[in-house]
Amino acid sequence: MELGFNDRKKLYLLAALLVVIVGLAGYEIYNNFGGGTPNPAAHQPATTAARTTALRTGTATQHQAAKVASINLDPTLHLARLEASESIVYSGTGRNIFSADSAPVQIEKPIASARIQAPVVNAAPTIPRPPNIDLKYFGYTLSADKSLHAFLARGQDVFMAKPGDIVDKRYKVVSIMPGAVQVTDLGYNNTQTLPISSN
Repeated sequence: MELGFNDRKKLYLLAALLVVIVGLAGYEIYNNFGGGTPNPAAHQPATTAARTTALRTGTATQHQAAKVASINLDPTLHLARLEASESIVYSGTGRNIFSADSAPVQIEKPIASARIQAPVVNAAPTIPRPPNIDLKYFGYTLSADKSLHAFLARGQDVFMAKPGDIVDKRYKVVSIMPGAVQVTDLGYNNTQTLPISSN
């Protein structure tokens, strides 16, 4: 069966009308589900909550104002009360803390100390003993002027000194004898006699 020219025209018109209806329906669905302009009804609860909070705050403020008003605060300056407070004289039973001439309060001495005191032992201070001089006197020589020169050793170092010389920047030779030598440790001001060593 073939459609006539008029039937085709109606069919095209019906298809165009259907496309317009589907487009309008899609636009409305898009706007209602968050796509387009916001729905004023969606913001209604938030506005109502804000109004409720404002009403509560206003009621609380009015309540506080009523409490302050009920205290009956009097801003008037009462001169008689001020004069009465100025005429008060300090009359304590003890020392007047506002006067430098006032006698101090006598405080009773305790009968015994609350602490148990251990007996104090006065020990004599121990004086540290100076260390031994670690030089070895192993020989001497007679110079042209008949004075003795001692040979001293400290470890691997060997020194030759006459009386008055300082050995190893620390030891001063006081006197030299064939069998011994007197040396002073300058760091401790300690004088020792070193015998001649056989080895």
